[in-house]
Amino acid sequence: MDGKTKIIQELEQPLKALNIQLNAKQEEQICHYYEKLKEWNAVMNLTAIVDEVDFAQKHVVDSITSAKFYDFSKINTVIDLGTGAGLPGIPLKIVFPHLQMTLVDSLNKRINFLNELIDELGLVDIVAIHGRAEEVGKDPQYREQFDCCVSRAVSQLAVLSEYCIPFVKVDGCFIAYKSVNTEEEIKDAEYAIETLGATIHKIEDIDLYSGQMPRRFVFIDKKVNTQERYPRRAGVPQKKPLLKS
Repeated sequence: MDGKTKIIQELEQPLKALNIQLNAKQEEQICHYYEKLKEWNAVMNLTAIVDEVDFAQKHVVDSITSAKFYDFSKINTVIDLGTGAGLPGIPLKIVFPHLQMTLVDSLNKRINFLNELIDELGLVDIVAIHGRAEEVGKDPQYREQFDCCVSRAVSQLAVLSEYCIPFVKVDGCFIAYKSVNTEEEIKDAEYAIETLGATIHKIEDIDLYSGQMPRRFVFIDKKVNTQERYPRRAGVPQKKPLLKS
């Protein structure tokens, strides 16, 4: 079985569970993504995951599983903050090609990879931006311009919220990809989320692989404009999270 067949076969059941069906072009894009990731990973550390099955499960499926609880077909603009190797933004863009996708990462080498990948996959209405969330989030071109912000970044939710919520339009949504057993982290973030003009709408847990890969999604709805002072200057959100004193 070649790599392409293995990846597509691995995607078949979980995508069926999500009511997602790929066409031939989308399958080709996903497989090309894997090959490009493997190629670049040989010279720079993009991901620890280079096996076809792990790529399918832990990158592609994990990235798009949020679609079980959120209808991406009804929105237009998405920003993926701290995208790294393009996750979850690239899989979401492949599966929902109508999305106008913006990818943001603080490491320029990753942006170079993403630009080359975007070109080779023939994706349109997608840009990769080099910058820190604290700075890009102050730019009127991006601030409060998106229907949805997604992030798989590992920062605590209080910190991640300060990075992400300023990008979201009023009535838009921030989807945080978290691990399970994060009840305390989520509770600690409530003050920050409220301060930033948002509220937790729902929390959904899912595991498409029988205990092997549980995922928690925190859906945060933007209610009012975020105060201009947020996000605070570079480094401050991480050092001094918005926590209730």
